[in-house]
Amino acid sequence: MISQPYRLYVERLDPSRNMARYYAMSIEPNLFGDICLLRKWGRIGTKGQMMVHHFGQEEDAVRLFLDLLRQKRKRGYRPRPSLPKEKWPAEAEHESASSAPVPDPEGHLDLDEERNLDGEL
Repeated sequence: MISQPYRLYVERLDPSRNMARYYAMSIEPNLFGDICLLRKWGRIGTKGQMMVHHFGQEEDAVRLFLDLLRQKRKRGYRPRPSLPKEKWPAEAEHESASSAPVPDPEGHLDLDEERNLDGEL
């Protein structure tokens, strides 16, 4: 069993070199009880590559995790800057859905409301 979650996602951006890379790591157990270090990397927006390391002890996985983290930080990888919370797309959709007409208890819509729905399609 893993004592605490280990997850990392960092990016390296350099517009002058057209560089937009990501690197992700996590330590997770597999179905056989082994400890696995999952590594994923590639260009941002692509599937990228993946590698899995298997360990008998969590300490060994954590040691490699920290070594890789140090290497990536030396090469310029940093945590992704957080986005300002304005209106996320899901919230905007939710608000527009709440303004939709509601049927009466028998399930009928007012004809004017039906015309508005046709215009939205």
